[in-house]
Amino acid sequence: MSRKKPAAEPEPAPVTEERAGAKNRPTPKRKDQEAANRRPLVGNSKAAKADQKARQRAEREVARQGMMRGEEKFLPPRDRGPVKRLLRDMVDTRWNIGEFLLPLMLVVLAAMLLGGQNPQAQLLILPLVYGVMAIGVLDAWWLGRRAKKRVTAEFGEAHTRGIAWYVALRSLQMRMSRVPRPQIKRGEPVVVHRR
Repeated sequence: MSRKKPAAEPEPAPVTEERAGAKNRPTPKRKDQEAANRRPLVGNSKAAKADQKARQRAEREVARQGMMRGEEKFLPPRDRGPVKRLLRDMVDTRWNIGEFLLPLMLVVLAAMLLGGQNPQAQLLILPLVYGVMAIGVLDAWWLGRRAKKRVTAEFGEAHTRGIAWYVALRSLQMRMSRVPRPQIKRGEPVVVHRR
């Protein structure tokens, strides 16, 4: 026969007196304290990464929209300042021959594919294309000279470096593809915007 052991009475908790200036609690075990302090060095949470990507995407979109509207703080350094604003407005207020070069090239490409084997078609198409290209280059050159005179009159000789190229490249782009977007309608007078 087995005898049951009598149930042991629970020991009473040790009575500790609270002392002023003491921590009045037991010291935690080292492994418990290290486990509580353990954090990853690099955040590996998928939610945190997704949040960061979404935030960066939103910031890039705000910057892109600001650049398209021509807001000064979002523009790249080559497009900043009142001189560049004046040049953009001078290009955007008028019709430029260069705007029609890309659509013309697409028409010529289609014509060459359809009737390119015909030498008579080539004799008609190629001089037309080269003529329009020459007129576009002359138009950009003339606009560059006009812009240089206007900038010299408004801001002085020190701000005329690189004006001709800036104006020429903008005038050779189609209006809807220019960055920043045109801030002025065709035919409006060009006003100097000083800071």
